[in-house]
Amino acid sequence: MAQTNDGQLGVRVDAYVDEVWEDVVEDIRTLVRIESVEDLSAAEPGKPYGPKANEALVAAEGIARRLGLAVTDLDGCIGYGEVAGRDGAPYVATIAHSDIVPVGLGWSVPALDVTRRDGYLMGRGVLDDKGPLVLSLWAAHFFARQVAKTGKPLPYALRCIIGNNEETSMADVEHYLDRCPEPAFCFSPDADFPLICGEKGLFGGSFTSEPMAGGVIEELDGGTVSNAIPGQATAVVRVGAESLPAAPRVRVEALGAGRARVTAHGKGGHASMPRGTVNAICVLADYLLANVPGLADAERRWLRLEHEVCHASDGRPMGIAATDDKFGELTCIGGTVRTEGDRFVQTVDSRYPTSTSGSRITAELRRFAARFNATFEGGRDVEPFYIDPGSPEIKTLLATYAEYTGREGKAFTIGGGTYARHFRRACAFGPHEPYVEKPSWVGIEHGPDEAVSEESLRRALKIYIVSIARLMELELAEPEA
Repeated sequence: MAQTNDGQLGVRVDAYVDEVWEDVVEDIRTLVRIESVEDLSAAEPGKPYGPKANEALVAAEGIARRLGLAVTDLDGCIGYGEVAGRDGAPYVATIAHSDIVPVGLGWSVPALDVTRRDGYLMGRGVLDDKGPLVLSLWAAHFFARQVAKTGKPLPYALRCIIGNNEETSMADVEHYLDRCPEPAFCFSPDADFPLICGEKGLFGGSFTSEPMAGGVIEELDGGTVSNAIPGQATAVVRVGAESLPAAPRVRVEALGAGRARVTAHGKGGHASMPRGTVNAICVLADYLLANVPGLADAERRWLRLEHEVCHASDGRPMGIAATDDKFGELTCIGGTVRTEGDRFVQTVDSRYPTSTSGSRITAELRRFAARFNATFEGGRDVEPFYIDPGSPEIKTLLATYAEYTGREGKAFTIGGGTYARHFRRACAFGPHEPYVEKPSWVGIEHGPDEAVSEESLRRALKIYIVSIARLMELELAEPEA
């Protein structure tokens, strides 16, 4: 138990977490079992991100309702559960999400269930972000029980916002802000401890090749989403498998009629954390360039572009490298490659510091593409976000983290994009513990065998409850328009 300065609060929080923990795990399991990947092809009124994403949103709202929160659904885009506060006072919020990235390949346990293994929970979303979403709802339940018992509202309403589109466009939070006032302060349990006070700019776009009709490469396909380093990429080539040599990370399969499928394996991961990953598209491009006979000049140009895009993650080969004192270096990864008609399309995802801009990145990537007879079109561009780490709210969260962990509570910046950047007074606050050594089989968010320590989740729930209690004691005001 942490030595809090709040009398018996720490004792009550410890007892509460012990009491409810198995129910917490079962609620996480309920959400993990839903394959809540965005599917715009099946979107309909009330289910704007597809039926499975909506199923998870409705399930999370059901958990919130069962836990005594007043639930509001905003057109199937996003919802929230609330504990009452004083009339006329602003509200404090958490925001987490119920959608996931595609399951992908390489799992050793069922991806759409919670598996307990040596003190860890495994399954898609246990860390990003269904596990933390459930923690936020149970943290609010602690206060809902208090209000029900005493009849006294909280100093500020406590609102748990349930997002449903974080992994793609974050259109859900924009929908929320179109209909609701901003919170006085908000934190998102969708990142690392101690606390994230800034996020790099988010940039995306795609390269398109010149026409490839009649070439040796019949099809390219790699990756699942643009914001993840792909762990697998494939090519179908008009070459017999017997002509293609063995190579590390590459498998060749005969398809008959003088055709073969080449599958390259890498090491996937989140686009914002490329260190230690191996981009399968680069492995594939390098193999094809070195080993496939008869490649047309256009195909060689494209594969050389793929190598430059995917073999480094600092943007230097493409002329977009940048750095600053708040965020460090720019990152840029190749996420997916697809065959579209007689052309190939390669997406990129960049996280950039304040020393550059989306417009500059676009201009440089267009110049780079022209060297290979390709084109580039920019997509999303979201500017960097930063909040003063010396603010009372941030200092409160950091102090609570330090008490519960014995580690220094120091804010930092990241390359990932969380909901926090959409609010004027917000941050990302755990629950992942980057300092803790993990077994080699523990997977990361967006990768196979995604896992999180149960002990760290239990501690995070305590940190969230005590942090919220302390936020309730601060002088907070609605953000200025």
